[in-house]
Amino acid sequence: MSASAWLDELKYDGDGLIPAIVQDAATGEVLMMAYMNKNSLADSIRTGKTHFWSRSRKKYWMKGESSGHTQEIENLYVDCDMDTILIQVRQHGAACHMGYRSCFYRNFNGSGWKICRERDFDPDQVYGPK
Repeated sequence: MSASAWLDELKYDGDGLIPAIVQDAATGEVLMMAYMNKNSLADSIRTGKTHFWSRSRKKYWMKGESSGHTQEIENLYVDCDMDTILIQVRQHGAACHMGYRSCFYRNFNGSGWKICRERDFDPDQVYGPK
C-alpha cells in the first residue's frame, strides 16, 4: 500500500486535521496532544521526527524547530475508529513550550488547577519574552 493510500484511510475532521497524542515510548507518559494533517503525518513518517499543524497559528511546524527539543518516532498507532493517532517517541528535552517535560503539568486538586511538576527550562530564555 502506498503512503498516500493509508493516509487517505484515516478520518480527518472538516479542516483536514486528526488529533495526535504523543507519548514517551520508554515510560508511557503522555507528553502532548496536537493536530496533524496529511502533509505533517507524511513528513513525520518520512523524517522520523514529529511534524504538526497549529490550529491557533495556522502554521505547519516541526516539534523542536525553535527549541531544539525534538521527538524521534519509535511507534505509530491509529485507534479503532481511525480518527486519532498515537505516536510513541523518544523525547529530546522538554515537550511543552511552557518549559515542562509534559504539557500535562497541572492537575485538579478539588478546588482548582495546581502545577504538579517542575519546569525543565525557562521558556523566555528559549523563545524570548512574550
